[in-house]
Amino acid sequence: MSKNTDILALLGDEALALGAIHAGLSAAYGYPGTPSTEILTYLINKAEAGLPITARWCSNEKTALEAALGTSFAGKRALFTTKHVGLNIAADPYMNAALLGIKGGLVIAVADDPGMHSSQGEQDSRYYSSFSLTPCLEPRSQQEAYDVTLEAFELSERLNIPVMIRLVTRLSHARAAVTPKPERKQNNLDRVKDISQWMLMPAYARKNYERLLEKQKELLSWSSRYALNKLDAGDESFAVITSGLGGNYYEENLKDLTAARGKTPSRLHIGAYPLPVDLIQKVCEKAVEVLVIEEGQPFIEEKIRGLLPGKIAVKGKLSGELNRTGELDPDNVRKSLGLLPLPGLDASNLKIPELPGRPPQLCQGCPHGDSYLALNKALADLGGGVGTANTVVTSDIGCYSLGAAPPYKSIETCICMGAAVTVARGAADAGIKYAVATIGDSTFLHSGITGLIDAVETNVPMTLIILDNSIVAMTGCQKTILPSEKLKDLILGIGVEEEHILVLEAKHQLIDENAGRLKNELEYRGLSVVIFKRECLEAIRKRRK
Repeated sequence: MSKNTDILALLGDEALALGAIHAGLSAAYGYPGTPSTEILTYLINKAEAGLPITARWCSNEKTALEAALGTSFAGKRALFTTKHVGLNIAADPYMNAALLGIKGGLVIAVADDPGMHSSQGEQDSRYYSSFSLTPCLEPRSQQEAYDVTLEAFELSERLNIPVMIRLVTRLSHARAAVTPKPERKQNNLDRVKDISQWMLMPAYARKNYERLLEKQKELLSWSSRYALNKLDAGDESFAVITSGLGGNYYEENLKDLTAARGKTPSRLHIGAYPLPVDLIQKVCEKAVEVLVIEEGQPFIEEKIRGLLPGKIAVKGKLSGELNRTGELDPDNVRKSLGLLPLPGLDASNLKIPELPGRPPQLCQGCPHGDSYLALNKALADLGGGVGTANTVVTSDIGCYSLGAAPPYKSIETCICMGAAVTVARGAADAGIKYAVATIGDSTFLHSGITGLIDAVETNVPMTLIILDNSIVAMTGCQKTILPSEKLKDLILGIGVEEEHILVLEAKHQLIDENAGRLKNELEYRGLSVVIFKRECLEAIRKRRK
């Protein structure tokens, strides 16, 4: 066991990754997704520099978690990384993993995105932890992100269950000092021998579920004793319950709150779940009102409304004291505490010109722009276009979803990974003549393939456009699981007719030619796939650098 004495300046994501290494990690798997991407990026960089661990991007979150389960089955410690909506993709193995006899420690590192900085929703991953009856740790600093990762692997192996660590964007992407601890060796190979613990046939699964329920009493006892669930005595009539970064913002305002009230409220900070019921009841025992300050959705607030007597006023996001959407910050937490705003700069005499809006847009020269212009021209020549009765153009998660904005205005939907293909298929089945799906190469490999297989089965009259820029561009230019040259063979292999698989070069000078060839496929009353191919400019810059 080696000692690590140097203080490091790390992102929250990096702190978690380093904690996994020092916990004796053997393998880590994930799919890129902001704000979680830097966890696995850090581990991949370490592996490429010679650290004896496996760290791999996978085609999607489900395959990543299942690979991590395989490492755990072998008795070694595994980490699965994802953003909050990525956990939806991995929900099937995640929920079932709770019923397995986890051998090597399995940690689920999930980064939520309050405020939707780069996501299509604000969902709170604590609900998944509660749903699966497994523990969740919620650090509020980079040091805690490091520390709880070490502890999460120990807890996972002690109770033979997966353990979630929940980060949020501000913690994932902020940098602070972290003091490492002694490093633990990796587990020896020690595979599961009792197949009843990993064979979820009904006869075994029923017994495994009973064992999971029996563990809940021990989990509650652990949660009540865990150091991150800390109760501070104070004014018993007013209790404050905080979690995650909400605890930091509360403490920033505590001096002013104490001065205004003449006393400090009782306060419970929750950093580990399941909820420490006895601590909640203790801090609220004599309270007239309780304020819940939590980042994300009103998870704690909803739960304690069923725990406390009705005479206690529970306040927070549901009651309107805190904003239901977006992130917490010191100012909106200050308002929820009944404090006046802090004095700011008087800008009434400042002459500040009104700045034009700067919405995100595709990079200048992006191949997707040339692909969309060719699509727009082809549809216009056919008398269709986005928004017309006989045309729909669906899209997907990726930088190409910016094709909805001017000057392109090419796409109409963006729902979830892979949905472009299946939504277009449904629109074609409903009778829309020109049903077009646009999807990136990595997203196609993530979850577009299965939708295309559905379309092949009925030869539905739609056109799938794969925008192949040879990289996972939006999350930092990670490599795609399969190289571009294998896409056509893959599509051919699942049954698309070769004469209706078209590979075009996405170049500005070829827009007219590409539009003409695309138009022929749009007219075809069956399934066609068009691959627009040109490497991402940002990826080229990074490669040259």
